Amino acid sequence: MKTAVLFGTRPEAIKMAPVLRTLRSNPDFEVLSVSSGQHDELLKPLEGLLELDVDVNLGLMRHGQNLSDLVSRGISRISDALQEHKPDALLVHGDTSTAFAGALAAFYNGIPVGHVEAGLRTWNMKSPWPEESNRRLIAPIATWNLSPTNACRNNLLSENIDDSTITVTGNTVIDSLLWMDQKVKSTDLVEQYEEKHADLLEHRHLVLVTSHRRENFGSRMRGVYETLARLADERPDCIIVFPMHLNPNARKPALEVMGDRKNVRLIEPLEYSEFVYLMGISDLIITDSGGVQEEAPSLKTPVLVTRDTTERPEALDTGIVKLVGTDPEKIWAESNAILDASESIAEQNINNPYGDGHASQRIADALQA
Repeated sequence: MKTAVLFGTRPEAIKMAPVLRTLRSNPDFEVLSVSSGQHDELLKPLEGLLELDVDVNLGLMRHGQNLSDLVSRGISRISDALQEHKPDALLVHGDTSTAFAGALAAFYNGIPVGHVEAGLRTWNMKSPWPEESNRRLIAPIATWNLSPTNACRNNLLSENIDDSTITVTGNTVIDSLLWMDQKVKSTDLVEQYEEKHADLLEHRHLVLVTSHRRENFGSRMRGVYETLARLADERPDCIIVFPMHLNPNARKPALEVMGDRKNVRLIEPLEYSEFVYLMGISDLIITDSGGVQEEAPSLKTPVLVTRDTTERPEALDTGIVKLVGTDPEKIWAESNAILDASESIAEQNINNPYGDGHASQRIADALQA
């Protein structure tokens, strides 16, 4: 089976890398690795680290582009690539503009679509935006809806998606996390990172932050940053590390609000291996990322999610992930509660509901069934 695997953003690459490795190890598959280039600057450092071995880069990224430009250009260029390489199937991931454009292009070309991470829902088309609409639109045209959990399967069934198209696989982000964690520990990377970040360990608590959601741009995001600044000012036992997104709507207010504090590190995006290392040694993560919500239970690191909704309720059920929105007082109160109880949290026995690290093999099996 000639299978094209499409990705365009950093999270997609992280989650599709184990799928690529699994399919390449199976002689029944011929694999075509396709990058849309949606996050081209963020993807380049990952190519060697994750063994992406990109065959086709469509170079979709344009400065100042809007969503309609990105999606329309994506449909056209992905369609051209599909017509040139003629795969038997196209795998897309999640809810990005790349995934939606790719699924639609494949559908228009009569090529079966496999939707990895299918069935996540908030039931609110404006949160996250436009991701909720993207993933809902892919499901009906997918030949394989590859769902991470039974709850995701049930979401699809409630939308009258044919049960025969659905396979519960677990989430490939756990495959990637466990693979990378082992890689860091079995090489000299861990020594490099321990030396590089030795100053962080001088503080009693490490708080790791990410922020990029469109629906939070503006006053909501600034409110989160002002709370982080307050945390830095009033908790000198903490150090805050914030790898900033390249989008100026997320980066500019971070620099304005937090740029002059000694116990705040505003840094450039990290390689995935280094980010995994920091997640593992953090006492608290404050984020609007979906992937971090899935990874944290495996690392036993508490997470506050700065969103009003989450399509990952299973993470909330573990108790280690909490939904706090962008309310400054709630973020402040929950942050302090977690930091003050960090030692007892680390001792908890937590099972990750997103899988056992074998999701990619289940995806390969589903494609061959």
